[in-house]
Amino acid sequence: MTPATPAVSALRQRMLDDMRLRKLEPKTQSTYIRAVRHLAGFLQRSPDTATVEDLRRFQLHMVNQGVSPITLNATITGLKFFFDVTLGRGELMAGMSPVRVPQTLPVVLSREEVARLIAAASNLKYQTALSIAYGTGLRVGEIVALKVGDIDSQRMTLRVEQGKGHKDRYAMLSPVLLELLRAWWRLAHAQGKMLPGGWLFPGMNPVDPLTPRQLNRAVHDAADAAKIDKRVTMHTLRHCFATHLLEQKVDIRVIQVLLGHKRLDTTSIYAHVATEILHEVVSPLENLQPA
Repeated sequence: MTPATPAVSALRQRMLDDMRLRKLEPKTQSTYIRAVRHLAGFLQRSPDTATVEDLRRFQLHMVNQGVSPITLNATITGLKFFFDVTLGRGELMAGMSPVRVPQTLPVVLSREEVARLIAAASNLKYQTALSIAYGTGLRVGEIVALKVGDIDSQRMTLRVEQGKGHKDRYAMLSPVLLELLRAWWRLAHAQGKMLPGGWLFPGMNPVDPLTPRQLNRAVHDAADAAKIDKRVTMHTLRHCFATHLLEQKVDIRVIQVLLGHKRLDTTSIYAHVATEILHEVVSPLENLQPA
């Protein structure tokens, strides 16, 4: 006997429909639903009965519970959608306000550390994937979505289809990376792991791509093997790509395009971690004449 599926309340279904109408990402939808569920748990009654004071108390409760600023702001955004769009009562959010998120600088590896990290990856598949992250600045989700046909050796580009923000773009393809991709393609074909025109990095079943979680586990293992004591993720290699280009005097607006950033100020954070640029600056103390 098949267990009955729990009924979805009319209120929740309306919110789900509102989110689908606006084509919100599944991850965003889950975050918004979770925010409303947490509010209902706090109130111990239906969330559509909340008052301005209830919402204010809920935010204070989250702050007292030590909820991180990022999670707190995400919850407020989800509740804003629920009250503003689904209920048409946006005025109830008057007592809630986003909090400032502390700015942190990304972890950046030296070039020597990047070389050790890639060399320490357990196989050619992972070495190639890590090399793409560092050599192109692609996000992990964009790497696992690559297909063999996305490699254009004539124009020396990688096609990124529907990357973050549902935008297509092209990434740079260096000769060194192209040779590495060819070596991986030959090996994968010889082992029967890559389907014609299929995923560039197939999973255990060639029909499915490698997952971001598998790649992050691979980079963690490589960092341990390379004895790198910094916190390393696949996104760290994207940070390294941008920082090292900036240190090579590549225009920051070009780096913005390569990273697929909408705003220049998002890219400008790398100016704070490009240490080689700092080393080239002469301190005014050096030019003081002895008194």
